[in-house]
Amino acid sequence: MAGKTVSERDPNLAIALWGVFGFSFILVRAVWGLFPLAVEPIQTGSLSGLHIAAYVLWVAFMAYSEGYRGFQKHMSPRVAARAMYAARNPRPLLVILAPLFCMGLFHATRRRLAISWIILIGVIILIIAVRELTQPWRGIVDGGVVIGLGWGLLATLYYSALALTGRLSDVAAEVPEEAH
Repeated sequence: MAGKTVSERDPNLAIALWGVFGFSFILVRAVWGLFPLAVEPIQTGSLSGLHIAAYVLWVAFMAYSEGYRGFQKHMSPRVAARAMYAARNPRPLLVILAPLFCMGLFHATRRRLAISWIILIGVIILIIAVRELTQPWRGIVDGGVVIGLGWGLLATLYYSALALTGRLSDVAAEVPEEAH
């Protein structure tokens, strides 16, 4: 069936789109909320030479570690694969909570569950900690996060387009049945 789109093979395209766009909305919401804080030190001119160097290095580090390594190489292809799994195996919980399913927060291998929940809890802890930073340091941190999440959003949309057109076949959905 190579070359056929999901809509030609599978009547549950809406499920895959709900999973992908629900997850993407989470990223968009985060970028939208953090962007003003990230640009504030630039707009106010409160960056010293040290701050500028820290900003540039942090943004580059986050683009590579969060954007490229975290999202492009791991999370985004898996989100797309799990969205396709939900579309092909519709169950009430998978459909209703498709964005959370795509994140690997339930109906996943033990390893995927552990990694996904540890990352989620770690991100929540970091969010709480970063809120305590003052400008310009908060803006520097948030600038890197905006770049990483923006990269992640684009990577997710790219891999989802590949999945929806049947060109993402080598990515495991990491569901319990695949572990057996």
